[in-house]
Amino acid sequence: MEYMEMEDNEGFSQDEVYSSDKIYCANCGNCKIVKTPEGNGAQYYLRVRCAAGKWLKKLGGEKFYKYFTVARRSLSQCDAYLPMGEPKEYIKELKNTLPIKDELYQ
Repeated sequence: MEYMEMEDNEGFSQDEVYSSDKIYCANCGNCKIVKTPEGNGAQYYLRVRCAAGKWLKKLGGEKFYKYFTVARRSLSQCDAYLPMGEPKEYIKELKNTLPIKDELYQ
């Protein structure tokens, strides 16, 4: 399994700067990892969903995000936000450990 390696000592690249003005969904208690079956059901991808139902598609229905991209998902405000701890350190660590691509699990 390959993992993201961050370039700078803060854990954020030039185009992915941490902002204290943003709410990072990955640092919320409503951010849940789910398995989505692939093929005959013996394999699956990891996806992330909002248990509070805040991620919706434009035409309705729940939106799921790829597991390896969840550290980039942020909002300016959210009434269902349940902080899981200090966001800067958590997001930094998450970006250092998440896989860099979508992986199929068995």
